Amino acid sequence: MPKVTVDGQELGVPQGATVLQACEMAGKEIPRFCYHERLSIAGNCRMCLVEVSPGPPKPQASCALPVAEGQVIRTDSPMVKKAREGVMEFLLINHPLDCPICDQGGECDLQDQSVAYGRGASRYDENKRAVTEKYMGPIVKTVMTRCIQCTRCVRFAEEVAGVEDIGAIYRGENMQITTYLEHAIQSELSGNVVDLCPVGALTSKPYAFEARPWELTKTLGIDMMDAVGTNVRIDSRGRQVLRVLPRVNDDVNEEWASDKTRHHVDGLIRRRLDRPYVRRNGKLEEATWSEAFDAIKAVNAGSSVAAIAGDMADCETMFAAKALVNALGSDLLEGRQTGLAYDVTSLSAVNFNTTIAEAENADVILLVGTNLRWEAPLINTRVRKAVWKKGAKVFAIGPEVDLTYKTEWLGNDASLVAKLPKAALDALKGAERPMLIFGGGALAVPGVHGAGLALAKSVNAVKDGWNGFNVVHFSAARMGALMLGYAQPGGIKDIVAKKPKLTFFLGADEVDFGAFADSFKVYVGHHGDKGAHAADVILPAAAWTEKDFTTVNTEGRVQRSEKAVFAPGDAREDWSIFRALADALGVSVGFDSFDQCRAAMIAAVPALGVEGLVDYGWAPPKLDAKPEAREIGLPIKDFYLTNAICRASPTMQRCSDEILHGAELAEAAE
Repeated sequence: MPKVTVDGQELGVPQGATVLQACEMAGKEIPRFCYHERLSIAGNCRMCLVEVSPGPPKPQASCALPVAEGQVIRTDSPMVKKAREGVMEFLLINHPLDCPICDQGGECDLQDQSVAYGRGASRYDENKRAVTEKYMGPIVKTVMTRCIQCTRCVRFAEEVAGVEDIGAIYRGENMQITTYLEHAIQSELSGNVVDLCPVGALTSKPYAFEARPWELTKTLGIDMMDAVGTNVRIDSRGRQVLRVLPRVNDDVNEEWASDKTRHHVDGLIRRRLDRPYVRRNGKLEEATWSEAFDAIKAVNAGSSVAAIAGDMADCETMFAAKALVNALGSDLLEGRQTGLAYDVTSLSAVNFNTTIAEAENADVILLVGTNLRWEAPLINTRVRKAVWKKGAKVFAIGPEVDLTYKTEWLGNDASLVAKLPKAALDALKGAERPMLIFGGGALAVPGVHGAGLALAKSVNAVKDGWNGFNVVHFSAARMGALMLGYAQPGGIKDIVAKKPKLTFFLGADEVDFGAFADSFKVYVGHHGDKGAHAADVILPAAAWTEKDFTTVNTEGRVQRSEKAVFAPGDAREDWSIFRALADALGVSVGFDSFDQCRAAMIAAVPALGVEGLVDYGWAPPKLDAKPEAREIGLPIKDFYLTNAICRASPTMQRCSDEILHGAELAEAAE
């Protein structure tokens, strides 16, 4: 461990660290524009200059200089101060200085560092360079005259997102950052370049001119658009959520978020259910809460009651609905609304056991029936990191898709899981850390689950310190629902077969409602989507940003989210709807407040009371290991329109039209 001296302070730093990292270990702030901890080193902004001896008598870029034994580093010498002032002066030579109309204002690295390290006046009298705007799609707005060519966006696109859509053209002062042929960025992670941009060259197009950062209330939350459980910050003003930004969590999402996580928020104020509705004479009509409850009571369902949880249902909502259904004498609960019916006798067999963070350490990977890029974009980035940085080999069974890394496709036949080609089988058996990932498309085929467990045993994928058997879910509610007992042995078909007189749909929009034609359908949700159209009674509920809740991600990580804004109109938090409905139906659910509801839930399922990974214990069931010889289908047909909020979002609609379906969308002036 080399020892260096930083501003008179001696410390040991890890071998291979850079001078910039050594300075930060010493508590010194080093300004930078191009350097980013999660990207490769470019060394082209020169803002991180320090004085190092022994060495040439000039300032050196600390981000690209490795530490060496005995180095004496100065971060505050007159030479360093003058050098940084010079760099900042050059950076501002062509900058338009349009902070009052720039969306980056108030959270801009260029603003902060020009105040802290700049000269305070410019000596440049020549005309400024101007650059035409570049089109980067519905997510990213560009003002490229502001660009300082730090190339963070270029490196992110290539290294993390895995698409080489952003690059530089021309040279020297004429250099410009642009997308290939100025098309939309073909990535579901493109919004991250807005966070990476240290100036206002790349900003959020849907959020343009909406608010300043100091106007916003910031709330810590957990994203519900997929099962990754991305840690986010919800920025709201008044009763409206204006943007969602990722928070740093190295175990889950690092510091990235998918475009769906970021930009579905304009769907939160559209197509909302803000009052109860009752179907009368075949038509849904507005009603009061008491009228809606009376209509449900009039069914006289007795114990013939069921509840089906949607993809964005939280644990407290599902527990409250379960308490009501149980109080009425039924146990018909299901969370796999699209019809999946895999075995859940051991939750470890349907969990992402490797964990999201450890996925990047696998050396041979087999994907079965999953498009990771759409089902779990931030797990796909981990697999890409394993391939790109550590040379992992990836095999895949299923429909061929572009996963952004080299993949050897073995075919689209479910029976291949039980009879892998020799090259793939030998690679898995010879791997130190083999990883198997099964998606929803794979679990939909009878026999694949059992064959996968048998394969994991045969290739020794589960051993001390490593569990390589994984199921990746695409529904945020899935693992929490399974922990709460929302799983019939035969899936939703079991509920249909028992013909319940009364069925509650907890934001479930993807159900085959035709199968429930004889049931009285109560939709408890927040958007007027498919479920609301089929319902006999609609009870308006809160969206995920409008309530405190607990959720469990695909790796079994319990996380909690906080309430950012209030639900619109007469909409209520879901737990309170079931509590009030219990009174109307003359039964007791055992709680009167949210805290009591959460406490009762934790008493019933203690694992939901501790934030962090749940240890399900590896106890795989013995299942049929003979998969049917048929093609595997993928569960997601359109990444941008997977749920009711996204389908209500103009931004998500535009992303779907342009990025997936190639529609030509003209700008306002066109």
